[in-house]
Amino acid sequence: MKIDILTLFPRMFEGPLGESIIGKAVEKELLDIQVFNFRDFSDNKHQTVDDYPYGGGAGMLLKAQPIFSAMDAIEEQAPQTKKRVILLDPAGKQFDQSMAEEFSQEEHLVFICGHYEGYDERIRTLVTDEVSLGDYVLTGGELGAMVMVDATVRLLPEVLGNNLSAQTDSHSTGLLEHPQYTRPAEFNGMMVPEVLMNGNHKLIEEWQLKESLRRTYQRRPDMLEKLELTEQMKKMLQEVQQEEQE
Repeated sequence: MKIDILTLFPRMFEGPLGESIIGKAVEKELLDIQVFNFRDFSDNKHQTVDDYPYGGGAGMLLKAQPIFSAMDAIEEQAPQTKKRVILLDPAGKQFDQSMAEEFSQEEHLVFICGHYEGYDERIRTLVTDEVSLGDYVLTGGELGAMVMVDATVRLLPEVLGNNLSAQTDSHSTGLLEHPQYTRPAEFNGMMVPEVLMNGNHKLIEEWQLKESLRRTYQRRPDMLEKLELTEQMKKMLQEVQQEEQE
């Protein structure tokens, strides 16, 4: 996968893109990331990227020209790739796991990180998606882009050491992940559930599913409303609800 990021603050990406899972994916050549400072593409000697809005209003808007020129440069570098261009915008569709899964199927992603009070509207003609991290406002789009890149890249084949990790993560299954334990079996008087140590894989899977349902019911019941439950899950959920009421 190729990912390009347009930003006024490229140094913000140096740590997050060079460490952990993303850094290893780049080392393995599973991922090619390039960060562009679109100020470098400004057509005036002062490298201005913002200006006052027509009609008045508070703050400054990002000008169209530097971002259009940066996108032209990206197209020149990779003319053969089909690009999905994501505009970080508080008014965009809220990012979630299903969107990360969708992005992970693309060959080339471009993230445009905004700043100031917003964009010249004509910039939107460049994009395929307008996406928000959530119902709050950040100083700029950089942190949102980092989150989206991380959530997307970890889903690429061979990026995680164990591909099942991504498949069983919270939200990927529609449920929150079940509790997990490692050695020792007893710590400060707290014991690992016996079922996890008896080697019966069928019972372990049933326990894990039920505890995923329990955790989702306790913490994110709204997720259950969107999930198509099997008969087994419906029965387990009824048991969980009864147990929680006792």
